[in-house]
Amino acid sequence: MPARLESVRFPRKLLYEVRGLPIILHTARQIQNVMPSVPLYFAVADRELLDLLRGEGYDCVKTDPSLASGTDRIAAANREICADYVVNVQADEPLVTGEQIRALFAMLSGDVDMSTLGVYLDSYERWTDPNQVKIVRGLDGRALYFSRSPIPFDRDQTGKSLASENLDSPWLGHLGLYGYRADFLEKFVSLPPSPLEKSEKLEQLRALENGFQIQVGISEDKSVGVDVPADIERLEMALDQSKSRK
Repeated sequence: MPARLESVRFPRKLLYEVRGLPIILHTARQIQNVMPSVPLYFAVADRELLDLLRGEGYDCVKTDPSLASGTDRIAAANREICADYVVNVQADEPLVTGEQIRALFAMLSGDVDMSTLGVYLDSYERWTDPNQVKIVRGLDGRALYFSRSPIPFDRDQTGKSLASENLDSPWLGHLGLYGYRADFLEKFVSLPPSPLEKSEKLEQLRALENGFQIQVGISEDKSVGVDVPADIERLEMALDQSKSRK
């Protein structure tokens, strides 16, 4: 799990307390609960996060704060850990499930360089929200494109009518979870940021622009990633619902 405090849209969000606990600890405890047999490491940029996580007993690798992305941070940490396969869970995804993590590992057994997940969006508003990344994938499940724009273009507005009637959504949103082979991870971070990556601010586009294959699985588990302060209310509601089901 890459972790840093600098965030343009929500500064210091990983330390923001939700129901009395920092977001990063919600995510850490969730992973411990759903995947207790998988080693969990944090690739940490900031001393404040490092002290918090180590104080809670988590394994951490201190990484250079100047690294440009979470993937760079993961690659740097894995040079010490030496895992053959790596799943990257964003620290602001506290509802990640064991099924999602297992799916990411399973997809790496195929002829792919990288794996990720999508979930069908349940509202027109989420589809048009630039903070919600969207995916278009091919019939073989490989990613064709990722964008902050609402894609694919809905010329006849059939999707909007489906959403208003609470029917199945035709739109696929991206979850901030990735699986990598270690050799691909090193290749990826050696490449310069690509034109589309710099335009959309989505580093997974670097892989597509350089001809690498990203397999996209479909998750039926709803997720609430925290990108902006407005997402906190959605997260609180989801955590309360999850607690009430136990």
